[in-house]
Amino acid sequence: MNTIFTSRRPARLRNLALTGLATAGAAAAAVTLMPSSAFAADAHVTHQVTAQHAHTNAASGSLDGWIRQSLAIMKAKHIPGSYDGLKRNIMRESSGNPNAQNNWDVNAQKGIPSKGLLQVIDPTFNAYHVAGTAQSITDPVANITAAANYAAHRYGSIDNVNSAY
Repeated sequence: MNTIFTSRRPARLRNLALTGLATAGAAAAAVTLMPSSAFAADAHVTHQVTAQHAHTNAASGSLDGWIRQSLAIMKAKHIPGSYDGLKRNIMRESSGNPNAQNNWDVNAQKGIPSKGLLQVIDPTFNAYHVAGTAQSITDPVANITAAANYAAHRYGSIDNVNSAY
């Protein structure tokens, strides 16, 4: 859907193009400010770039995409948890780095360092691994989903975790 709103604003703000798009069941909106002469040529390009950007984020390696993929698996496997609960714990545990590894705590001293977005140790990952995800502790989706599965069994949900677990 393309809609043009005009006003008596300066030329660079004269036209506001709103492009809506839906991907993977979620809606995203792109708002682009352009000079009036650029609108006709750029409207289609804006839509294409926005659609391409949304697809890339979900599929190729953004934290948002990994969380959403995990949530879909969690829903199918009846593992409780929310986007906010996952993101809050991920940011506390690894700052969003899927290759994070803790080499200093008690687990590391025992030779089993915590790894990945949610800082899971190998025995916990192996015990709570969710079928359909990679068998790699540093795979973002597998790490998130296994950690959420563990938290569901231990605390009722990842949403109930507010510190190291």
